[in-house]
This record gives sequence, structure tokens and C-alpha cells, in this order.
Amino acid sequence: MNKQQTMSRRGFLKVAAFTGAALCVEPTLNKVAAAERAFSGRSASTANQAEAGAVGSAAVVRSKRTLGSGAAALTVSALGFGCMGLNHNRSQHPDRAAEIALMHEAVERGVTLFDTAESYGYHVNEKLVGEALKGLTDRVFVSSKFGHKFVNGVQVKTEEDSTPANIRAVCENSLRNTGVEALGIFYQHRIDPNTPIETVAETVGALIKEGKVLHWGMCEVNADTIRRAHKVCPVTAIQSEYHLMHRTVETNGVLQTCEELGIGFVPYSPLNRGFLGGNINEYTLFDTTNDNRQDLPRFQPDAIRQNLRIVEVLNAFGRTRGLTAAQVALAWLMNKQPWIVPIPGTTKLSHLEENLRAGDVTFSAEDMGDLEAAVGKIEVVGNRYNKLQESKVQQ
Repeated sequence: MNKQQTMSRRGFLKVAAFTGAALCVEPTLNKVAAAERAFSGRSASTANQAEAGAVGSAAVVRSKRTLGSGAAALTVSALGFGCMGLNHNRSQHPDRAAEIALMHEAVERGVTLFDTAESYGYHVNEKLVGEALKGLTDRVFVSSKFGHKFVNGVQVKTEEDSTPANIRAVCENSLRNTGVEALGIFYQHRIDPNTPIETVAETVGALIKEGKVLHWGMCEVNADTIRRAHKVCPVTAIQSEYHLMHRTVETNGVLQTCEELGIGFVPYSPLNRGFLGGNINEYTLFDTTNDNRQDLPRFQPDAIRQNLRIVEVLNAFGRTRGLTAAQVALAWLMNKQPWIVPIPGTTKLSHLEENLRAGDVTFSAEDMGDLEAAVGKIEVVGNRYNKLQESKVQQ
């Protein structure tokens, strides 16, 4: 196959990917509606209007959102799926077959954005995602990331590498590992102080023209970097930590810049690494071989004990609304802006159900104000990262 034929095939698949993702939610909803009718005897419309927790109502993503604008626009499910914890940095996990089954369930329930990275167990997570989504890639978008430096498969944690050669090498590896023809979003994982962001943007822009990447984004960057990058190659999404215990993007100009430039926002760790779900306490034992939370200041026993007051606020707020703490936290994010798409991760079907139901929740402005005021009265104890990791986040 010559280069021209390859490019044509990539162009065809690029269009097919957009079309497939746009159509994939509706068949899923039809299937769920049929199940609801068979189980409960209610019509689909009645079932869809039922309370989120009603018997016979299956949890699905019922809406889509658009990240980015113009040529950079990407329409995806209102919630995505963060894949990191399937094998990396989240203690014990189910076997491969169970995790693949869970991802299949997520697709059937309308999730169209799956987030991975080369660094989530060097290539391990990408290959898991590729195996799980084999035969389904016309229905979903897979995002991955470049920028960390690896030598012989081991991350050099004190350095980053966003040189054009490394970006291209990571892209080829990610395409091969995930089995997709084009990455939905290709993010710069962390800023590389030795490579100008304009060079990074030019390189990814070339990959987009070649059909290997559909869109691009950056993680944990400041407003100035976003503006500089966007001038060279329109940015589709910024991915940064954002939740009720970490709201820096509201005050450092990042969210404001995204809104101004028409860029989407993808909060990672939207439940603060599981903490806001209420299943972690001072006695929780993290796997010493596979859980970075054991080294984070915010997850030390004394900090956990004090920060649990925030979880109790979410529980109290949700109790009168039929919501769990996790659903309150996710719904709060989704009610902030229509161009925000959280990517909670899980290894449990029950938590997938719980997370997806948050997409059906609408809070009034008064609700949002009351929740923020209640959480704001409690001081968050402990930094989110250690000093080395914090040094890689642009302020």
C-alpha cells in the first residue's frame, strides 16, 4: 500500500470514527429502554423520566458534550472513562477478563471516550485498552499521552521529553498498542521546559494532517501556555485535576481561557483519587507496590481523618436528593460548564453504574452555591502531590 492509499484510508476511518461515535449512543439507549420495558412493564419515556435509582432503570450516558470548537471540535459522551486505575497506581484490581468485561459494559452504556497513556505501566494500560476495545473502535475515541521520558521502559521522573522525535515515537507506539487508526485526543502529559510549546503544537499538528491523531490537548498547563499553543494548532481539550477539593483552575485563568478560546476541559481524578466516593478512611491500606496515594500528603492518615469532613458534607447534601457522595461530586463538575467532561475510573460495575447516573443530575444555581459554600468552610489538609510531582505542574 503506497502513502497516498494509506492517507486515504486514514481519512476514511477518521470520518467513520466521527460518525460511529455520534451514532453509538442511540442504539445503546434503545437496548436499555427495551430492557426497561421488559423488566418493569413501563414505557421507555416513563422509564427515562424515573428517578435515577429506580428499580428497572439501567445506568447509561444519556447525553453528549462537545470538547473544543470549529475544526477542533470533538463530540463525546458526557462522561468518559479513565483507564489508569485498571492496572496502575490504584492498588489491587480484578483480572484482565473482568476488566475487559467492564470496559465492554461501559461502551454498551454509551461511553465513547476512553483515556489512557503510555506511562500507565509502560504500555501495559494502552495494550489492555486495545484488547478491550478490539472490534469496538468505530464506536469510541481513545485518548493517550506523550511527554514523560523513558529509558529502557523505566520512567526518568526528573525529566520530560516532548521533542518531536519522541512525540512521533510515542504516537506510533500508542496507535499500535490501542489498535486505533487515529488517536481521538493526543495529550502532552506534562510540559517539557526544554521544548517550546510551539514546537510541540507544530509536531502534533503534523500528526493530525497525517491522520494519526484527530485532536490534541495538554495536561496541567497554565493559561499562557494554552494561548501560545492554540495559536499554532487549535487545542481541543485541557486535562487537569479538578474537583471539590482542588479548584485551582477556577482562579488561575485556565477555565476562563478555555471558555474564551472555545476549548473543552477534561477533569482527571474528578473524585480526588476515590476519596470523594467515601470509601477511603485513615485505616485504608494502599498497595505498597502499586498505589501512588501512599506517598501523597493528602492521603496520610491525619489528613484523611480531617478531610473526611468534606465527604460528610457531600453525604448530607446528597441524602435529601437521593444521591451518593460520588454522584454529588461528579454532578457538581458537570453542572459547572457544558464543555466539561469528567473521566472517572473504576474497576467495579457498581461504581460504573453510580458514576453514569451522575450525568442525569441537574443542580440549580442555589444548589451549586449551597454546596460550594458548605465545602468551602472546611480547610483541605495536605497537598495533592509531593514536591517533585508538583514541580511539573505549571502555575
